[in-house]
Amino acid sequence: MNERYRRHIQLDEVGSSGQQKLSNAKVLVVGAGGLGCPILQYLATSGIGTLGIVDFDTVSVSNLHRQILYTANDVGKHKAEVARQQLQHLNPDIIVEAYTTALTVDNCLNILKPYDIIVDGTDNFVTRYLINDACLLLDKPMVFGALYKFEGQVSVFNHQNGPSYRCLFPNPPAKNEVPNCNDTGVLGVLPGIIGLLQATEVLKIILGIGEVLSGKILFLNTLTYQQRILKFPRNEAIIKGVKKNVKPKAVSTDDCIFTTSLSLNTIEATDNIVWIDVRENGETPELYGEHILKMPLSSFESSQNLQNDGKRHIFFCQSGIRSQKATNLAIESGLMNCFSLKEGAHELKRWLTQNK
Repeated sequence: MNERYRRHIQLDEVGSSGQQKLSNAKVLVVGAGGLGCPILQYLATSGIGTLGIVDFDTVSVSNLHRQILYTANDVGKHKAEVARQQLQHLNPDIIVEAYTTALTVDNCLNILKPYDIIVDGTDNFVTRYLINDACLLLDKPMVFGALYKFEGQVSVFNHQNGPSYRCLFPNPPAKNEVPNCNDTGVLGVLPGIIGLLQATEVLKIILGIGEVLSGKILFLNTLTYQQRILKFPRNEAIIKGVKKNVKPKAVSTDDCIFTTSLSLNTIEATDNIVWIDVRENGETPELYGEHILKMPLSSFESSQNLQNDGKRHIFFCQSGIRSQKATNLAIESGLMNCFSLKEGAHELKRWLTQNK
């Protein structure tokens, strides 16, 4: 152990006792995408004794420019499981647990409970608010990171009675109010920069060194390297409102940005996809094919002809509204790799024709 972590142990602020703290620590990373990949790699090589990974998604070609744990050979495989294998190769002395499931109101407390620190590596508000509320109920710190094109944010919530995410952002944004990476794109190196800052905050919390970004949020612009830190207070009323619940309150996807939507320009023809048409019978254009299932929303049962087989389940309708509802129902029933197509059936028909 000493040889692997010699450079850590040589630091007076770490030493053998600090390295032992890292070895004893249990950290859960929710999201194994752009942020999660660098977070997980550096926590693993730093000697965090137990790492947990939560991610229901599979690797796609469009992930590869920024999600550095994966290769082209991993396309179609579960991110959490691929990440687990890669991290064990990096450091066989640690324990890595993979959860190939979506984090939900019903399972979040059980998944988060064994861990000391929770790291938010997600890209959607529904899960982020869920993580925050679960951390408040379990009294665990939440290390936060967010991305927008060339800019990133980092903070630590619920640390030693510090403010929570809801103290800074009490309510989720309205639908389409804030774009995500699928809509706007992101500079490939940005998740690496922000993810490393998040990993640094985790190490600082465990080691008890430096100034943790509790009650402060760091904004970084990679085009100018301008950065600023904004301070914000703890809101007792908001925190008491969350803590009075037995379990986290679900943030409605009807009131929030479409977090599970995909656009055709982010989908590769080689992706392993099952297309699910949730339109009613008689709607045009009619689409047929081996990988197209007809499941009208009016009689929708997510278990019908669908199973967790590693394929991407992409629901579509005429405009993306009904398909989003079907996606939410499928996720709630436990189906993995579910997405709503932003475009409608007309655009999908053209895309399928072009990619035959």
